[in-house]
Amino acid sequence: MYQRRRAAPDGNEAGSGPRRLRRARTAAPTPGGARGGAAPLRGGRHTAVKRMFVAPDPGRLRLRTSLRAVIGVGLAVAVAELCGLSLTASITGGLAALLALFTVTDASVPAQRVTTALLPAAGFPVLALATTLHGLDVVRDAAFIAVVFCGVYARRWGPRGHALGIFAFMNFFITQFLHAVPAQLPELYGAVALALAAAGAVRFVLWPIERRTPPAAAPAALPGTGLARPTTRQAFQAAAACAAALAVGQLLSEDRWYWAVGTAWWIFVNTASRGETLVRGFRRVLGTVVGIVVGLLVAVPLQGAAVPTAALVAVCVFGIFYTAPVSYSWMMLAVTVMAGLLYGLLGVLDAGLLVLRLSETAVGAVCASLAVVLVLPVTTHATNDAWIQRALRCVHVCTAEAAARLAGSTTADPTPHAVELELLLGRVRLSLAPLVHPLSPYRGRKARARRVLALLDACAQEVRGLVSVASDPDAGHDARLAAACWRVESAVEALSAPGPDRTDMPLYRRTPKSAPSPAAAPPALVHVHGLERLLTELGEPLRTSPRSPLVGS
Repeated sequence: MYQRRRAAPDGNEAGSGPRRLRRARTAAPTPGGARGGAAPLRGGRHTAVKRMFVAPDPGRLRLRTSLRAVIGVGLAVAVAELCGLSLTASITGGLAALLALFTVTDASVPAQRVTTALLPAAGFPVLALATTLHGLDVVRDAAFIAVVFCGVYARRWGPRGHALGIFAFMNFFITQFLHAVPAQLPELYGAVALALAAAGAVRFVLWPIERRTPPAAAPAALPGTGLARPTTRQAFQAAAACAAALAVGQLLSEDRWYWAVGTAWWIFVNTASRGETLVRGFRRVLGTVVGIVVGLLVAVPLQGAAVPTAALVAVCVFGIFYTAPVSYSWMMLAVTVMAGLLYGLLGVLDAGLLVLRLSETAVGAVCASLAVVLVLPVTTHATNDAWIQRALRCVHVCTAEAAARLAGSTTADPTPHAVELELLLGRVRLSLAPLVHPLSPYRGRKARARRVLALLDACAQEVRGLVSVASDPDAGHDARLAAACWRVESAVEALSAPGPDRTDMPLYRRTPKSAPSPAAAPPALVHVHGLERLLTELGEPLRTSPRSPLVGS
């Protein structure tokens, strides 16, 4: 007799489905702290601290990736030092290695190798441009904004364009951070080349984690052409935000203005709507505030002492990679402390500098918030609805593939679609984050959004159980399964149909009022009936009357 598996202590279902499907519970890394989505929100009651320590890490993938990053960055810096390069070059190389390990998130290992090899093509011209324009303030500023626009626009070409755009931006940024001049360009080229080689050796040769744990492909971006494409709109928004941040940041400091630009840039990474951008800006400021407090207690007293500073930088690198999938604020804390430690190595760290960094961060966050509201805004409600509809369609495809597999089809395979569903749910959580945020004033919508997340998580659990049954070669087929799968399709169509209240769609009347008990039906049918019930319940929180949208447009 089939029995539902009990949840294991780490939050995963013990023995519930193919190994590949369980691995999908941990999202792949993405720049700036969105490695495919945050940990599941349990009714919105988990704080960032709790998510940090209780977020599932199947196969210790986050832990292993973080340790590998420390080794890769450490090796890159060590090689630069052994080659006799300057401190400026060593820091540049360390950042290049960190970016190569952090931003390259292609869906296959060969594609990751290609993207890593292409990073110099994006970084070297920008390094040359930034160092050449040193001292030519007006031209330098215009070039920086152009790099911002092109870097964001490149995201339309998927993970590779995303990684190359970030690498180009950060090469311009690091020259401002280190005040690099043209005479240092050959040394910087050498440091970046050595760092990328070291990072590639660690990632693809010494510790090839992705060979046994294939990276999950990020969900395809929302469709659109011209200004209807979200990435195109974001390119204009980011350029406007960075231009405003640059102007105001220079009023605060002629030497450290780039922190405001960097803040505005990173707030736009892995966001798709104005609500997501506003929440990300808040979290960045929060993480920076806490990071400055920690920096005052840790980095300032060290005053650049080499050995303890290097050890703490390694801890920060680990923290960046380990916390990025679950908490952007925690990641920003690690970034801020690392920046303070690097300033200590450069001999310019003091309490006033950390306070200035907070001011510049606030400027960048405010400029990004204004730009996302005023410049070609992408409404939160439309984005939420699009991602939820994609997740629902994926539920239907998983169900149909599982039913076909149980009916004897040798080509049907629900597992890839179940993996895609996990990734789509991560994107739904990110999209709904503005509404379930503790500071959201819309209590009714917050409760409905939490209900949607809980029901979608329950749908994913039923899908995992269904896929587990379908993967069993001894599982039998039940004639009632086809009819139940048709009702699931009808429920998804009802939820996708336009109208003021999707629960009024007549297709819902075809759903049974109660599913048969496990003793009266085979396991697959039990899971499908569970999906029918959950999809029916989703109708109420997903209704979209003009007066009460799930998220205000």
